[in-house]
Amino acid sequence: MNLDVATFLLQWSVGGLAFGWVTTRRREVSLGYGWLLRGTYGLMALGAFVVGRRYDPVAVRDAAALAVAVACAVVGAVSWRRRSAGVLHQRERVTARSARVEAMTGIERAEQRFDTDAAEFPPALDLVAPAIGLVGLLAGGVAAGDPVWLSVARTLVGAAFLGCVSDAMLLGHWYLTQPGLPRAPLLELVRWLLWLWPVEVALLLVPPGMVSVFTGAVDDGYGGMLGWFWLACAITTGVLVVVTRMALKERYYSAVMAATGLLYLAILTAFGTDLVARAVLSGA
Repeated sequence: MNLDVATFLLQWSVGGLAFGWVTTRRREVSLGYGWLLRGTYGLMALGAFVVGRRYDPVAVRDAAALAVAVACAVVGAVSWRRRSAGVLHQRERVTARSARVEAMTGIERAEQRFDTDAAEFPPALDLVAPAIGLVGLLAGGVAAGDPVWLSVARTLVGAAFLGCVSDAMLLGHWYLTQPGLPRAPLLELVRWLLWLWPVEVALLLVPPGMVSVFTGAVDDGYGGMLGWFWLACAITTGVLVVVTRMALKERYYSAVMAATGLLYLAILTAFGTDLVARAVLSGA
């Protein structure tokens, strides 16, 4: 198992874009959230291409990384051109909220205007970039080491794990820019995290894995300290995700902000779970 920066960047990009579609397909979050994700992860994919070609080239992975960056730009352009239509459930909520304010106060509230005749951005386009990136991840997983099945599985699950936790944190902040957004999109990402976390940890334990560090078969170079650090990161990530889910059960708006803060911490421990294992096992 190798610690390959290009593969890691592509993992993060593809996972984030895939879970971006999980959110945008609901047609509740405004178009700006999609622009944020495509811009961020498109640049990561471009970085994966540059780093890969410079330091550790894998032709299929690098070509896929460049194609992901291009797809993000094209899909982003389509979304921008159709911005006047907004998204279905956002339009409905803005209209309903304005009507309630006018009924209660008698004051006509200035509201965001949408062009109901304009074509809306199709969320299915957000699947193009991660579908291309999947090919690159398979190539990167095969090149990462033996056994191939384990390397590929770790690459794919790691992509989903890192992308999901990153998107959940970004979406938590998006509630500041889109008041009235339901919690359902954020709850969905947190549920995905609860399912992905045990799979990620289990795959990293499978020999040759972190179990080998605890048994002494793999020397981490620090007398086993990195193994215990990894275990602390893995356990803490699971605890933080569970506590985030509990926080979102509270009715008050501040619960969303508390959940976002917890997800900040979960990103640090999640990346520690993935990257520390890769760093230790790359020398095995």
